[in-house]
Amino acid sequence: MRCPYCGFTDSRVVDSRLNELGDVTRRRRECLNCGRRFTTFEKVDEIPLTVIKKNGEREPFSRNKLLDGILRALVKRQVSRERAEQIVDEIEASLRNDFKREVTSKELGEMVLRQLRDIDKVAYIRFASVYREFKDLEEFTQELKKLK
Repeated sequence: MRCPYCGFTDSRVVDSRLNELGDVTRRRRECLNCGRRFTTFEKVDEIPLTVIKKNGEREPFSRNKLLDGILRALVKRQVSRERAEQIVDEIEASLRNDFKREVTSKELGEMVLRQLRDIDKVAYIRFASVYREFKDLEEFTQELKKLK
């Protein structure tokens, strides 16, 4: 590991800790040349996930894009950002545990809806209204009836 201060390529690990999910290792290092300390993060290089959109287009899975959609549904609701991030973590872990390389946007949306249904009904309806593209009030009402 190259020291960010002097550029020396050798250091010793002073402390190592896993994050809450256990997927990232935080290491405190000390440069063997200048003695200054710095932090590095190690994460396993995973197989990229691809999302197949409704129009057949493929794009790389984006945690941020999924999180943004969930956060929009949770605006002014009593659900923390940490909980929203946990939803994304759980969905991504589920996809990786199933060894999926590709997922349709429909599958992804259904996974979010299953999570939101148990957390916040209003956020569920908000997300469903965008995701399912309700065409009229009748479709919206049918979704509300299913929720009850």
